[in-house]
Amino acid sequence: MSDAADIHPLWLGQNPLILASGSRTRYDLLISAGIPIEVIKADINEREMAAPLEKKQISAELVAVSLASAKALAVSKMNLNRYVLGADQTLACDGVALHKPVNRAAAKEQLVFLSGRTHHLYSAVAIAQNHETVATFVGTAKLTMRHLSKDMIERYLDASGEAIMDSVGGYQLEKTGAHLFAKMSGEQSTILGLPMLETLRRLRKLELVVD
Repeated sequence: MSDAADIHPLWLGQNPLILASGSRTRYDLLISAGIPIEVIKADINEREMAAPLEKKQISAELVAVSLASAKALAVSKMNLNRYVLGADQTLACDGVALHKPVNRAAAKEQLVFLSGRTHHLYSAVAIAQNHETVATFVGTAKLTMRHLSKDMIERYLDASGEAIMDSVGGYQLEKTGAHLFAKMSGEQSTILGLPMLETLRRLRKLELVVD
């Protein structure tokens, strides 16, 4: 095992935290905060898991928690004694849940729907160890999109390229998606997919980072 101080001065764990997500943004947020990370992406089909929950009219917030937990547990099962962080983000607008668009046409449809409306993002996190969930929590952000012209939407899609398929709603606020919004509230990192202040608080509670 490595000495914790050799990994990072703020990290107390004997091994890096496992991130059960392929999200580069989440990885960067954790690394920037001094959390050593090993990425092992969970092998689960998010849409297949979410569909029956949504059919039962489970809230977007709880769907995000369920998916984050499933990711963390799937990876934890194969990495005993390690701490694993799973995360998921859902979007709800006027009772409608949106998902990552599969192509440009789907992204355009989502942007037309969100134009001029206020929606909520739910960024859920689950931490697991030894195939048991030890913490779950959700960060919420509220965003209002500008009234977008057809020309603006087309130009935005041209500028964003395939990145539109990486995030629910077809936008990445940290990139060209910033052009789409009139106002927003909530922690910036929650909007990006990982509520960092609460994540760090939970890691302190687990005695994985310096208090």
